Amino acid sequence: MEFLDVLFNRRTTNGPFLADPVSEEHQQLLIRAAASAPSQFNSQPWRFLIIEDRSTIDTIARISGESMTAVISEGSFFERYKRHFRFSAEEMAEHRSGMYFDKMPAALRPFTRTVFTSVGLKTMRMLRVPQTLGEENRKLVAGAPLILGVMLDRRERYAHPLADFYCQFSMGAAMENVWLTAVELGMGIQFISFPMELPEQWQRLSAMLEVPDDLELMALYRLGYVPEASQRPAIDWSSRERRPPSRFVFRESCRTPQEGWDES
Repeated sequence: MEFLDVLFNRRTTNGPFLADPVSEEHQQLLIRAAASAPSQFNSQPWRFLIIEDRSTIDTIARISGESMTAVISEGSFFERYKRHFRFSAEEMAEHRSGMYFDKMPAALRPFTRTVFTSVGLKTMRMLRVPQTLGEENRKLVAGAPLILGVMLDRRERYAHPLADFYCQFSMGAAMENVWLTAVELGMGIQFISFPMELPEQWQRLSAMLEVPDDLELMALYRLGYVPEASQRPAIDWSSRERRPPSRFVFRESCRTPQEGWDES
């Protein structure tokens, strides 16, 4: 049951971390957990980069903030992900997925429903909303005591037509182990996504981190300790934010939804 507590009562990761550095013992535990993950033919295609240097973290944070400012300003972020935005409690209850706009950053809330229009985008630019959001993102990343880079071996990844799938599946298993271990250690972990929205920024990070040609930088995560008060409540299937099992579980064939689990 302790494992279920770790799984369901995970800690929020979208807020700031404590300033405390991540102990070397905990760093080793995170990497040992990742290395214990299964991989196709035990290929272990993952490689990890631990970043604690303050100037490097500050540079990553600056690039992340600049990236967020750019994609928000040009409108590509909203166009790409608009199918995930919900604008009312009723819409959220219907889809049981995505992001409820009420929970978006405060700077965006006045632009509910107009964010996808040229007028809304123009107004946001005039009010420098993209810059405000970018600066908030920079501060969030800069406040991380540790950043973890995840890379894949290109030789493994492109060895045959199915290799890329197997490598990314293995990387996912490794990072799930890291995530569960982080929660057990009282830590939070969050994907640093915005530089990936702009290929030139991602290449800039790869060059700065001196990623060799035989490896490919796949993801960056910020990690740190979180206050006890940041712990999330257990998953509630009746919540409008989560699909009940009957919406994504089938029995014997994909024609028959699983019944009887929604209230468990």
